[in-house]
Amino acid sequence: MGQSCCSSMKRDIYLPRPATVKKSRMMNGTELYIHIEMDEEPLDFLPGQFVEVSIAGFGEAPITISSSPTRKDGFELVVRKTGNVTNAIHKLKGGDKLGIRGPLGNGAYPVEQTKGKDLVFICGGIGLVPQRSFINYALDKRADYGKISILLGTKCRDQRFFHSEIANWKTRSDVTFMETIDQADNCWLDDVGVVTTLIPKIDYDFSKSIFLVCGPPVMYKFVLLSLKKENVPPENIYVNLERKMKCGVGKCGHCQINDKYVCIDGPVFRYSDLASVPEAI
Repeated sequence: MGQSCCSSMKRDIYLPRPATVKKSRMMNGTELYIHIEMDEEPLDFLPGQFVEVSIAGFGEAPITISSSPTRKDGFELVVRKTGNVTNAIHKLKGGDKLGIRGPLGNGAYPVEQTKGKDLVFICGGIGLVPQRSFINYALDKRADYGKISILLGTKCRDQRFFHSEIANWKTRSDVTFMETIDQADNCWLDDVGVVTTLIPKIDYDFSKSIFLVCGPPVMYKFVLLSLKKENVPPENIYVNLERKMKCGVGKCGHCQINDKYVCIDGPVFRYSDLASVPEAI
């Protein structure tokens, strides 16, 4: 925690920089994949950090970076339509311009602190998007980490995305990947149920492993109860609260939870650090 990129500290955090859309495509009925390259200096970021994406005439929205900083050909976002700005982003095509402010967020994923540890990524639906940055970072630096498990739960088959990437994770011998959906259909052959049903199936020392959790708000309560049942220490759990952000720099107060600001102190938090702020979950 408390990590930041040196180059981002030298910039005006209020000033968007120009960038260009290289690729965009719908991944399912609601999520847009967008590949962006900065027009000038490349974006130097850590897994878990986010950017403010601005569209002229519409405003800006905070969006977590989904790609790994180990991939040097720009960066990737996944955007769901939730308002005027994201609706405008959904209309962008290759060659279109947009503004990028960031990277932002001092609470990045603990990429250095967890070296040598076993990692378990618990992802609920669109919660895979922020986790994917650290997942691919750890896979690109595979020798730096212990066992890696990815547990993914999605509401239904039609809402799944990153199909080819998931297929690759399933075939890798150095990764344990398990997936479940809430609503079964005749074409689904894997597990059915909520993502917490996958937790007891992994062969880990729960007391020493690192658990990284991201998903819809309702998911956190049940995942955290399941990890408590497995005697996972709170200091070994990291939660991503990126959904609460607005301005990105702690000025609007939209993401304030007691004495913490999600956009500054997070968006990734060690769960033990939230013991005094139960409103966070």
